[in-house]
Amino acid sequence: MKSIVLILAIGFLTLESCNRVPLTNRKQLNLVHEQELLLLSKEAYSEILSESQVVTHTREAETLKAVGMRISTAVEKFLKDNGHSKRLKDFEWQFTLIKNDTMANAWCMPGGKVAFYTGLLPATKDINGMAVVVGHEIAHAVARHGNERMSQGLAAQLGGVALGVAIRDKPEETKNIFYSIYGVGAQVGLLLPYSRTHESEADRLGLVFMAMAGYDPNGAIAFWARMETLKGGYTPEFLSTHPSHDTRIRNIKEVYLPEAMKYYKPVGN
Repeated sequence: MKSIVLILAIGFLTLESCNRVPLTNRKQLNLVHEQELLLLSKEAYSEILSESQVVTHTREAETLKAVGMRISTAVEKFLKDNGHSKRLKDFEWQFTLIKNDTMANAWCMPGGKVAFYTGLLPATKDINGMAVVVGHEIAHAVARHGNERMSQGLAAQLGGVALGVAIRDKPEETKNIFYSIYGVGAQVGLLLPYSRTHESEADRLGLVFMAMAGYDPNGAIAFWARMETLKGGYTPEFLSTHPSHDTRIRNIKEVYLPEAMKYYKPVGN
């Protein structure tokens, strides 16, 4: 009898947790309550910033905020127009530049909490390059890729317990799983990799978002070329779990750019 009840409960949870990713229309399974993730995100983001050298009142820091707010506004419009406004419920956008010239990385936590490390600036080079990164990372959050990976992490490392239970009973382990999603924190072990599907969705959505915000998505090709040069003898965090350079460039040129250009209206027009 217990097994039947468990099967029915899992089946109900599966039905309740199935969503479709905006634009790509892919079905996804999110087993973690989004509100719990948002609370964890706020706490983790505050902790990370308190332990980091936050850059403020510089040209790069102000540019990041301007690009971030412009893209986030475009995202809000896009999701509203396409019936996905609830994906941004309780989002509080924040864009922070962190001083770390050896870390070529950026990420966006659930709730719109973005961190951008100075080690990535040589590759972004201009405002379009920065928009590529910001659009890509926001896309991960909007598509709830973190929820999918958190669900996988809880299942693999803590036996699939609910996030609320994990936070209560194993707070440190839970925090480490969450941090490992974004590749932050020295105590974290193996970075939980995004799947190729997640990366393709983030590339596709990110280019649309930056185009809607008035940034030229053609800049993505030059940005990824610079990332390949920057890589040199090591793999920056931003590239460590991503598709190969040739695959990404081909997909951008042949598939994502033609679609994104339909949304492109240059800044000021």
